[in-house]
Amino acid sequence: MRPLVVLRPEPGNTATAHAARALGLIVHAHPLFAMAPVPWELAAAADFDALLAGSAALFRLGGAGLAGLRALPVHAVGEATAAAARGASFTVAGIGEGGMEPLVAALPPGRYLRLAGERNVPLMPPPGVEVDTRVVYAARALPLPPDLAASLAAGAVVALHSGEAAAHFAAECSRLKLSSDRVSLACLAPRIATKAGKGWQSIEIAPSRTDDALLALAAQMCQTV
Repeated sequence: MRPLVVLRPEPGNTATAHAARALGLIVHAHPLFAMAPVPWELAAAADFDALLAGSAALFRLGGAGLAGLRALPVHAVGEATAAAARGASFTVAGIGEGGMEPLVAALPPGRYLRLAGERNVPLMPPPGVEVDTRVVYAARALPLPPDLAASLAAGAVVALHSGEAAAHFAAECSRLKLSSDRVSLACLAPRIATKAGKGWQSIEIAPSRTDDALLALAAQMCQTV
């Protein structure tokens, strides 16, 4: 069995690593980003019809400004983000599947406030939908540690939860001159696989955008690749 490398930021990294070990996997947990809040221009809930949430991190890092927005229903990019919204006392109006773009494409006409990270996906809203984006947190990229580089060189499966993590991981492997032909990628969505580029031993995409689905795929890859 090859090890599974988990790169997502905390606190998700610990949760994913724990779930993976419960499946009997050998896990190397190394966050590739450190998350931190940033000052943002507060918004009046009365100016918007709903809130767009593309990450669970915004409910943890959004700060005191979130309190004035709890009257707005939330359209969340996935189940994990919806759970974080409910945990922060928001009401969830809808849950998307497949990323922020299809979520926005299906919105009814209205004005939406999007709270996001510094590196966010550009949107093309349909006619009648207006989106105002406010950046509430930023992610600082971290280097691959030497012990992880050694594990990757020996062969591993890497779980990727975001396009930004995929691109940074690929860049770090290139910087360290690590051979990618012994590394397989388990990706949460097609966009993430695209961001990772080519040259990997294999790339597989989870059947749904949930951590459980990604881990089930990763477990199979650890045993069969």
